[in-house]
Amino acid sequence: QVQLVESGGGSVQPGGSLRLSCALSGLNLAYVTVGWFRQAPGKDREGVSCILSSDVSTYDAEFVKGRFTISRNITQNTVYLQMTNLKPDDSAVYYCAAVGSWTLHGRINCLYPHEFDIWGQGTQVTVSS
Repeated sequence: QVQLVESGGGSVQPGGSLRLSCALSGLNLAYVTVGWFRQAPGKDREGVSCILSSDVSTYDAEFVKGRFTISRNITQNTVYLQMTNLKPDDSAVYYCAAVGSWTLHGRINCLYPHEFDIWGQGTQVTVSS
C-alpha cells in the first residue's frame, strides 16, 4: 500500500521550533522526489521545500530560507522538515507529497503542488502567543 504519513505538528510560540516527519510506505525514497507544502485557511496550497531523488538537491521557498531545512533518511525511508524561528504566518496544515520519475526539465525548483501524485493526510502547525 502506497502511503505517506506526516507527524510532528503541534502548537508553539513565535520563535519556536518543530520537526515534521513524513514516513513513506510502499515507496522507495531513493526513487521519488518529495516535497513539503502548506495550506492556511483561505489561502492556496504553497510549496515550502522539496528534495530531488536524483541528486538530493533541495529547494526552499523564499519565505522559509534560513529557517526551514528539508532532509531525508534513506534507511528510515523518511523525510524531515526542521522548522526554526517559527512565525504566526507559518501556521497552516503541512503536507508531504511524492512523485516518481520526475526531473526539473528546465524548471527552477520542485515546489509545484500539481506535479505531485501522492499526498499525506497533513499535520497542523499553529504558531501563536
